[in-house]
Amino acid sequence: MPAKKPGKFDATKEIKRLARERVGAVPPSRVEEEPKAAKKAKHKKKWEELEGED
Repeated sequence: MPAKKPGKFDATKEIKRLARERVGAVPPSRVEEEPKAAKKAKHKKKWEELEGED
């Protein structure tokens, strides 16, 4: 079986690899949940319900 050809050199990947060695792995990102807003009514109120509110 022939030897595997080395991949193309990428300076950015090399810099990031060296930084990970020195500093350590970056912690995984967290999704910040937005506070839930009050939902709007899906249906209009019936006329009888509107009269009763007064």
